[in-house]
Amino acid sequence: MGKSLVIAIDGPAAAGKGTIAARLAEHFHLPYLDTGLLYRAIGRIMADRGFDLDDAEFAAQIAMALDPEDLNDPRLRGHEAGELASRVAVHPPVRAALVEMQRTFAARDPGAVLDGRDIGTVICPDAKVKIFVTASPEVRARRRTDELNAKGREVAYETILGEIRERDARDSGRTTAPLKPAADAVILDTSALDREGAFEAAVGIVQAGLA
Repeated sequence: MGKSLVIAIDGPAAAGKGTIAARLAEHFHLPYLDTGLLYRAIGRIMADRGFDLDDAEFAAQIAMALDPEDLNDPRLRGHEAGELASRVAVHPPVRAALVEMQRTFAARDPGAVLDGRDIGTVICPDAKVKIFVTASPEVRARRRTDELNAKGREVAYETILGEIRERDARDSGRTTAPLKPAADAVILDTSALDREGAFEAAVGIVQAGLA
């Protein structure tokens, strides 16, 4: 990818990677792609139309026909869409259909910030900076519970913790592009950090990678 600055951000659900990635993109004046939205859009479209989320080939057809406008659905930011995304993301044909789209985005000059679960390992293995953002399941469940409660949704912490553990197992256990840190990724554990502290730590990692 030449001299362009590609920042690959990976990590499990509710670790804070999306917030960090968006702020890094703004800080370094780079375009940003939340790749999870691609999978959320596929899952949402299939659920809306009553299609079988376990139908890998049909999900891949939806992936190939994705329109940028599909990513503007406000429901994609919701908890349910995240669960739908995890269901369709296990399908190798779906991931294969989206690889080129993501790599084309990353190849632009002067670079890009992408976040997801296989950016540093599969999509952009040559990225100049790779950060794996994580936090304990308990901390992530507390954050997600507080976030949903603040939006008026009454959810139990224990329920969210169970869902996060299930999703971690699904994302880490899939045969294609499992969730894991790239060998040369810097691990950023946000368990004891607030948003500002996590962002500052991430900026430090990027600056160190450029030094």
